[in-house]
Amino acid sequence: MARRFTDANGLLNDLVDRFEAGAANPIAHPDYAAFPSVVVADAFLKQIREVESAGAVSLGWGRGAKRDQVAHVRLASAEILYRYLGRTPASRIAEDAAARLVAGSALHDKLKNSSSQIVEVWGRGKTWHGFASSDVDTLRHAFVLAQAILDNKHLDVDYKTFSRRTVGHSKTLERIEGAVVRLLSGIMEFPPGARPREALRAIGLERFAPPLLIAGKIDIQGADLSTIAPLYLGIAPKEADRVRFRAPPAYVLTIENFASFNRHIAEADPSRLGMTIYVGGYPSLATQQALRTIAGMVSEQTPIFHWSDIDPDGTWIFHTIERAIGRPIRPHLMSVEIAERSGQVPSKKSAPARCPPDSGIAAVAAYLAEDGAKTLEQEELDPILPGVATLPSAQTSREPSASCD
Repeated sequence: MARRFTDANGLLNDLVDRFEAGAANPIAHPDYAAFPSVVVADAFLKQIREVESAGAVSLGWGRGAKRDQVAHVRLASAEILYRYLGRTPASRIAEDAAARLVAGSALHDKLKNSSSQIVEVWGRGKTWHGFASSDVDTLRHAFVLAQAILDNKHLDVDYKTFSRRTVGHSKTLERIEGAVVRLLSGIMEFPPGARPREALRAIGLERFAPPLLIAGKIDIQGADLSTIAPLYLGIAPKEADRVRFRAPPAYVLTIENFASFNRHIAEADPSRLGMTIYVGGYPSLATQQALRTIAGMVSEQTPIFHWSDIDPDGTWIFHTIERAIGRPIRPHLMSVEIAERSGQVPSKKSAPARCPPDSGIAAVAAYLAEDGAKTLEQEELDPILPGVATLPSAQTSREPSASCD
């Protein structure tokens, strides 16, 4: 669509904007139908002719009855037009910003590449994810925070303290966490659909770790809970090594969704035959470490399961827990067959977790990568006990969960 203007400066700046965006000789047009008066139109044309006389633009003329009317204005010399407008080229602004963006910082090679790409975008007069070249000081903080995370300075530090120690203000990370995650996304693995706060939480950066909710025949070191039999117990993840079993659990099951966690322990396993753990969506680093501790307390013969949505995020959560535990785990109510039977094709497709062939979720991840694959939220399914051979026959007669062994 032709660009039409009634303001000469607006037209001239538009030519420069498009030149910086990559157009060699952009064109714009006077909007004769929109001029409020002949006086305004004459002033517009007078300024355009002045700029033509300076050599910054060339004019195209109409035909026939309109042969004396300027039909379009074409950029002839960006250098002259910059001087006429008193405007600094975006490329020069970007060069100045580049020097400030990473000055004095020892950065990971991929962060250096990101800085070069950002400067290139600024040189075209564009913004990088909403950050203009004028925001260089703010974005510099994002690079400093990203590098500090790569240096593991965020571990065992709460969210605001990390921000204050790294860039001098406790709320800076909160304001630019999206930029920090974008800078790190090509270096670290994040959940495919996670918001920035969730992504940072998954690598250990959070305000404070949420409690770990556990159901089963358990006590806490120094406290016998057998007489009160709570529905479930909430502990700080770092206290996981204090968990004690009154009887060996028939299985360990981690669950992503809070409603499914409550339904499982109330409906599927009211006798607490197994140990059921709520991981709180994307499991935080503290939760991952707690799961590793608990997995080390049960025998190698005790099967460990995970139940998530059958979708890319679910495969990421499964594989994250699998890596954290360091031993094979099996999917519970997460199978291609269940997805095909009860799921729907999503309107937007995202990539599943990158799983090695020996991962318990590899088959589901491969299925989700196919066109037409269906997804399913776990709340759509009624809870059942995992398929464990040692469970009482009355329990194992129910439909077992699908698994990838």
